[in-house]
Amino acid sequence: MAKTDPYAALRIKEFNIFLLVRFVLVFGWSMQFIVIEWEVYSITKDPLSLGVIGLMEIIPAFTMALFAGHIVDQKEKRNLLALCIAAFSIISLGLFLLTWPKIVGDWSTQSILYSIYALVFFGGFLRSFFGPTIFSLVALIVPKKVYPNAATWNSSTWQMASVLGPAFGGFFIGWIGVHWSLCIIFGLIIASFFILLKIKRKPILNPKIGEPVIESLKEGVRFVFKTKAVLGAMTLDMVAVLFGGAIALLPLFAQDILKVGSEGFGVLRAAPAVGAFITMLITAYIPISKNAGMKLLAAIFGFGVCIIVFGLSSIFWVSVLALFFSGVTDGVSMVVRQTILQLKTPDHMRGRVSSVNSMFVGSSNELGAFESGVTAKFMGAVTAVVFGGTMTLITVVTTGIVSPSFRKLDLTKDLEEHNKD
Repeated sequence: MAKTDPYAALRIKEFNIFLLVRFVLVFGWSMQFIVIEWEVYSITKDPLSLGVIGLMEIIPAFTMALFAGHIVDQKEKRNLLALCIAAFSIISLGLFLLTWPKIVGDWSTQSILYSIYALVFFGGFLRSFFGPTIFSLVALIVPKKVYPNAATWNSSTWQMASVLGPAFGGFFIGWIGVHWSLCIIFGLIIASFFILLKIKRKPILNPKIGEPVIESLKEGVRFVFKTKAVLGAMTLDMVAVLFGGAIALLPLFAQDILKVGSEGFGVLRAAPAVGAFITMLITAYIPISKNAGMKLLAAIFGFGVCIIVFGLSSIFWVSVLALFFSGVTDGVSMVVRQTILQLKTPDHMRGRVSSVNSMFVGSSNELGAFESGVTAKFMGAVTAVVFGGTMTLITVVTTGIVSPSFRKLDLTKDLEEHNKD
């Protein structure tokens, strides 16, 4: 049934509740991120400050990732996610207060800026728990034969929220300002907490409860490095995202190069997510498991081309189209990678494997933001973006040449085996 039914996962009530929680969280998180980007750049007018935002998030997210994965595999997932959401609400409340003149009226610009960085740092620590918890919870809600379909809808929900969050963030900055935009985000996070409580607590499937932390972490890392399909997909995506981090410079492009204001910034920020969302809806009907390796290589190559076009463009609609198609190609990459992880990872190791993935791919988003900020500071924004896109192309070509086994990667048999379970 799951093989031919594009709505198989959506027929499960708790999965729909989970998708609603995920949508609200990602919508709020992505909206908050661009509101903060806009505020920080408005304060400093320094592209390096945008890179610092990424650096402040990656340091705790990267250093805590493996330990977070161990904790997730040892704990009940629903309640752990609820705890993460509660902590996230504290960050949102803090950012709301930091942009309230009545609270920080006598504060210096530097004090406000450093306080924002501190909350972003706390958010990076928290994010190291979010990813593994959500990844593990999905597998406890849907049966194994529905994993690929669930992965598609889960990623599609993430992309839809990533479309609307930045778009609304950009518009709200213009309509009601940064301060009240952050108030809306705080309300959304509180709402997601109560929605999550409609999902029942789940069993802990890890047979090694109480296992020493070091042994647990070693087991997770060994699994990733032994499973070549997982390692190859993570590595390729990590390098591509690292050097293709043009998104971090969008406030600069919107304000100083394209001169389109906060509304145009919202459109630019949403464009790649629109493309990725459309791609993921299509893959719900037309699976891309056959020749997955070549499709992943082609998608990331196309992503690099789009980033170069965006960097060279000084015309708004050309820039929007380039970002849109970068999202289309990134959507293919995400579906392939998520399907590999869901199919190849044992239930009792999902937290740790997802943590390793966050170190490879998730953290590279912030590290890529820092790389873009630094290169923009010393090379100029346009040169920095073109350089990043070029490095992405070089990475894809090199991978295709040195790893013929990855070029031949096919997930068809894995899907058939799971459909028989």
